[in-house]
This record gives sequence, C-alpha cells and structure tokens, in this order.
Amino acid sequence: MKTPDNTISRKDFIRNSALAVAGLTLISNSMTASPFFDEQNISAKGKLSLKNVRLETGFEYEEGEVVSTKTDLFYIEIENGKIKSIAPNQPGSKAVDAKGMLMLPAFKDMHIHLDKTFYGDQWKAVRKKTGSVKGMIALEQKMLPEMLKNSTFKAEKMIELLQSKGTSFARSHVNIEPTSKLDSLKNLQKALENKKTSFGAELVAFPQHGVWYTDSVPYLKEAAQMDIDFIGGVDPFTIDGAIEKTIDFTVQLALDHKKGIDIHLHETGESGLNTVEYLIKKVNENPSLKGKTYLSHCFILAKLDKTKQEEIAEKLAEAQIGIVSTIPFGNLIMPIPTLYKHKVTVLTGNDSIVDHWNTFGTGSVLQKANLMAQLYGYSTEFLLSRSLKLATANILPLDDKGNKQWPKEGDQADFVLMNASCSAEAVSRISNVESLVHQGNVIY
Repeated sequence: MKTPDNTISRKDFIRNSALAVAGLTLISNSMTASPFFDEQNISAKGKLSLKNVRLETGFEYEEGEVVSTKTDLFYIEIENGKIKSIAPNQPGSKAVDAKGMLMLPAFKDMHIHLDKTFYGDQWKAVRKKTGSVKGMIALEQKMLPEMLKNSTFKAEKMIELLQSKGTSFARSHVNIEPTSKLDSLKNLQKALENKKTSFGAELVAFPQHGVWYTDSVPYLKEAAQMDIDFIGGVDPFTIDGAIEKTIDFTVQLALDHKKGIDIHLHETGESGLNTVEYLIKKVNENPSLKGKTYLSHCFILAKLDKTKQEEIAEKLAEAQIGIVSTIPFGNLIMPIPTLYKHKVTVLTGNDSIVDHWNTFGTGSVLQKANLMAQLYGYSTEFLLSRSLKLATANILPLDDKGNKQWPKEGDQADFVLMNASCSAEAVSRISNVESLVHQGNVIY
C-alpha cells in the first residue's frame, strides 16, 4: 500500500498555523480541530484559557447512597503544558468556550502492540490458528518482514486512532526476536518521535517468540540498553519450557538496566500459577522491582477458586505487582473486584487492533471500562464513576468520599472534553470525546 503524502489543505494549514502561533499543536490533517478551539480565541503564546468547563465537585447522597454527581462550571488557564489556575467561571471572558463539556483525565492504553498492525493498510482477517502461541510464532516469522516495511506509518495511524478515542498515552509492547531483531523497535521509535508533541508512550522489550525458544537473548540485551522502559516475556513454561530460568533472566536484565517488568501470561493451568508465585517471590527478593512489575492477561487468576484468588491478590498487592487485563469474558472473567479489594493496581488496553491476532480492537479504553462495569454489575452512580479509573490508569476526578482531587493547579494539562454530564454517564454511555489536549497541545 502506498503511503499517503503529507500535503494538507489551505484551510488545515491556516488552522494549524494559528494553533502553532499559540504554542499549541494540532496533530495532523487526518484529524479535525475541535469546535471549541477556534483560532481567534487563542492569542498568547503557550497559553490557553477555557471558560464554561464542567468539573465534578462532589457526590449527592440519599439515605447514604450516592445518587448523583455534582458538577459546576469553571475557568481554567493552561500555560507551558500545565494547568496554571482553576477559578470560578468567567462566562463573559474571551476564553475558548468549552460549552459545558465535561473535562476528564486523558485516557491511557496500557497494553497495546503499536509495532505490528494492519491498521492503515489493507484489510486482512485473522488466519486460522494452529498450534496455539507457538503456531502464531511460526506465522509471525513469515509475516513480519513484510509488515516491517511500513510499520512506522501504520503505528502513526494507530496512534491517531487512539487519540480520536481520547487516549494520549500508551504502554506498547514491541517485538524483540531473531526475525525482526531490533527493527520493530527502531521503526516504532521513529513513529513516536514524529508524534512526540501529541502522544506519550513507554515501551516493553517483548520476546514474542520466547527468550530461549528462539534465541532472543542477544537482542533483548541490546534492547535493554536502548530507550525502553520494561523487559517483557511470554508464557515461560509453554514457550521456553523453564519458568525459573526464564523469570530469573528477565528479572536480572531488568535489575541490571533499571527497567520494569511486564510479562504476558496466558497459561491457565498449574504452570500459570507457578509462574505467578515465582515472580512474586523474585520481586519480594528484589524490592526495587516493586511498583514496576506487571503481569499482562494473567488468565490463571480467572481459573482459581475464590479462596485462592483472595490469597494471590493479597500477595500481588504486597509485592506491588500490577495486573494489566484486556477484560476477557465468558469462562474467563477476571476477578477484578477481588484485585481492587486488595488494592492491586489494575490497568487495561486494547492489545490488538486489526492485526493477525485479533481484528476487533476499537482503540477505546473507555469501552473497556464500560465492559468491565457491565460484567461486574457496576451500574450505580458510585460504581460507574469508579470504573472510569480503568480508562485513565487510576486517575479520578473525585475520591471515594466525593472530595475533588483532579485537576489541580500544577497538573500536566492532559485531558478530554466529553459530551457527558459526569464520569458515570461517560462510562455507561461511552460518551463522545469532543476534544483531546496533551501537555497543553490541542490534539483533537
């Protein structure tokens, strides 16, 4: 597929230029400016003022139950990428009119593969899978050389999809293995550099084809010295046939280079539980990894009985190991309420968006929060409002007591404006994202 050129219309050029003069950025001609951000209202370089911004201020109670969320309109000033001030509304000012839209924290996709996708290229459905993960490894070894030819362009298109859904940050796993070597990483880093003013990311060096199953060790060691944030892994027993050897290698590489850990774990049998328990042991032995270690998917948790779920959740919390769940359903409903009960960090992401693994990704993590709320019966005002944290990586406008905690003066100006009255409605209705601002830059 031929990559489109970068030409833009005269109208887009004028609009983008006006935003640039204001110290703001509109990400690309493929996305349209919000009607709220009319260039005639943006005057001071690096500054943005908004009036009629709806913020949550507390809860309304009846007989001890939260029955609604209180909001009010505010005047907000942004400067140098941060929120400078939050003041009573000034409806008569010349500030950009947010028209009563709800301001919420920008969303974060904490598990995605930006480096390998068909998105932005020709449509392809998933091929018939054989041999489970090892079968997919064989398929990838055939497909990756062709996919890498325009992977930078496709990553940029996927980033733009995420932005259109209100996401301004992602944790992306990136293939590190003998087929693509470091090319997947280098190509993705080019895309992220091109989007650096409008999108943030952290990267996981991901041995998709196993650490030992294919000889990924030299490439992982080289990647660990580059600009990545986590050392990844996948099914140590099923793929590499060695839980302790693989985890030990991963932990030591992370320690040597001061990285975090994020391991894909699909195994649902005894080996899955053994992997979880061994990782907990290693993190407890190396406290510097606490708060920096995650298990993605971790489907074994859904197969445990209630007592064992409680035990493992308590141990995960003590070791400060987070779970990154893609919210499966059917027979593998993850015990997210139990994880929350024990204060385990829970994150989510789209994982696949139109690739050879899955073509159903929408790009919306708000949809993931909605699905979680449906699965666990989080239908009340209070529980729906709490569900928003799945989309924002645990940032909420109100704490559990209804006290206002976001935004605050000095916070980074990363937010969405939504056509919703409150967080609960935004989650329940998957409300439209009307505008996205990242580090004070107007993105969408």
